[in-house]
Amino acid sequence: MTELVIRPLAAGEELLFESLPDSGLVGFAAFGDTYSEMAAAGEYRPEWTWVALRDGVVVARAAWWAGPKDDSPLALDWFDFTDAGAAAQLLRTSPLHAQYSLKLPPGWRDIPAVREQAQARIDAAVAAGLSPLVERFRYRWTPDCGVPVRPGRLEFRPEPDDGAVLDVFRRIHQGSLDAHVRRTIATSGLEAAAQEELDYLRWLPSPREWWRLAYNSAGQLVGLSVPGRHYGDPLIGYIGVVPEHRGHGYAYDLLVEATHKLADEGVDRIVAGTDQTNVPMAAHFARAGYPIAQERIDFPMTLSR
Repeated sequence: MTELVIRPLAAGEELLFESLPDSGLVGFAAFGDTYSEMAAAGEYRPEWTWVALRDGVVVARAAWWAGPKDDSPLALDWFDFTDAGAAAQLLRTSPLHAQYSLKLPPGWRDIPAVREQAQARIDAAVAAGLSPLVERFRYRWTPDCGVPVRPGRLEFRPEPDDGAVLDVFRRIHQGSLDAHVRRTIATSGLEAAAQEELDYLRWLPSPREWWRLAYNSAGQLVGLSVPGRHYGDPLIGYIGVVPEHRGHGYAYDLLVEATHKLADEGVDRIVAGTDQTNVPMAAHFARAGYPIAQERIDFPMTLSR
């Protein structure tokens, strides 16, 4: 068999990346995106975009994403191939490290052709040394969905002190249903998980002044609500309730408050996500009128090289 060549793209080789046949059933292609358009918008960099070639023909490709100010990639979110073995070798060969997120249409398991394409990518990722952590729902709210009415049970206050917010994360993360939080706590401890969450919110390019702590009528802290903006979309950055106030549906109140803030900013969409195993939060999104636009499987970066 002809030797496999694995390398990053050179500048201007976007068409080489797009030369791989793509059924358009999973990944970004399933949602109408193209690599060239996203690269032109600054979503990808040539040095973080890799291909595997045989006789000059692309048989596997992968693109890692990061924000415009980041020094290393944050996510592997474009990964497909015509040769599964070459795809696994590409991931093992590339020096880049980031979680792989496989984007899928809603109800993907019920569509045989989509399920087959998804399973091929899952198998290739596992062959490369990755393990799936969690499946998630991704939501996309638009003004046509309507702005939910505020329940009026909580008072929302700004909190400019990052130290105070970090302490809130320490409390919220105790007993968290979020798979990524639980994994970080298991591997690195509660403090690392809290700091990771704070670092993510500080990384977002949206105003810090949007963050709100929520209090009940007795003045007790209930949780944290953070509307925000990613580099691509307005989003629900964080919703969390402290352990002693769980079970009363307060996460819905926090979600509604964040939705109002972004709607007041005049956004034409809001994206959000939650683990499929987080049944209470998924129910709150449904109640607030957030339709499921996408599903996703996350594979944390744990490659054995």
